[in-house]
Amino acid sequence: MLVQGKNMRSVWWDEGIQFIDQRKLPTELELFTATTLPEVCFAITDMVVRGAPAIGATAAYGMVLAKNMARGAKKLKQTRPTAHDLFYAVDYMIKHHKKGDEALTTAENYVTDIITCCKKIGEHGNTLLKRNHKILTHCNAGALATVDWGTALAPIRLGKNKDLFIWVDETRPRLQGYLTSWELTQEGIRHAVIVDNAAGYYMAQGEIDLVIVGADRIALNGDVANKIGTYEKAVLAHENNIPFYVAAPQSTIDYHTPNGKTICIEERPIHEVTTIQGKQVYDTSARNPAFDITPASYITGIITEKGIFDPPELKDQEKNRAP
Repeated sequence: MLVQGKNMRSVWWDEGIQFIDQRKLPTELELFTATTLPEVCFAITDMVVRGAPAIGATAAYGMVLAKNMARGAKKLKQTRPTAHDLFYAVDYMIKHHKKGDEALTTAENYVTDIITCCKKIGEHGNTLLKRNHKILTHCNAGALATVDWGTALAPIRLGKNKDLFIWVDETRPRLQGYLTSWELTQEGIRHAVIVDNAAGYYMAQGEIDLVIVGADRIALNGDVANKIGTYEKAVLAHENNIPFYVAAPQSTIDYHTPNGKTICIEERPIHEVTTIQGKQVYDTSARNPAFDITPASYITGIITEKGIFDPPELKDQEKNRAP
């Protein structure tokens, strides 16, 4: 991704794991370094790094730092329960460790594959975009969340010569819309940030042609777990006859989970809701589910590195996924 005119990844290895610290954006560009497994677990849990593919890349590098693969795998899998790429990456590392493959080389190969997949997602998704399309996205599914290119933002980056306009949901409570806005600004792509509950208004006004979101876990039947509020956007899009697409690499598809009802939804600390920019604004109880489930019936198509599929077609793609 472009950062101040230079190409940069959101996660990379340099004598440990280096991150763009997503907690500091968009006001400050700072790096965070993890050289031990506890630091890696902290980076995932505290959302120094976020986005399923980027979490997966972090987990792959984290296994390099693990002194014991089995114990390291257990600790990493306890950090965030919903993002499937985390589990996929850990299992990938264990599989190659058993083959005798060198850990850092394996992790670098994993990260390179994720970047390649995201670019292909962009190429497939770009075929859906027409000149002057107005697109809504929810949460951040750009390069920050995927190491490079993005999932939902990859088609937009590759299609920016089509003079697209992007509606960016603010995405409470973590305000990941700020991250999307920051990325789009770096790329020179026209956009506007809106509060989450304004999306229906703009849909009804004919101001949104297409919705593209990312995913944290996709069930075998095509149900999708993504950032809280995604389900609402899918229902609104359905009611307004607006296509609703999900963009994700095959590593996000959980072929062992039959449907969304069995996906574990992470509930995060309530202070994320009751405080804004470190200041407490509610002196009350709160609930803070990080994700919700969008049923496959509301999804027009799922954009993967292999192409664009109707949700029911996913079950036929397991044999084609990467090892």
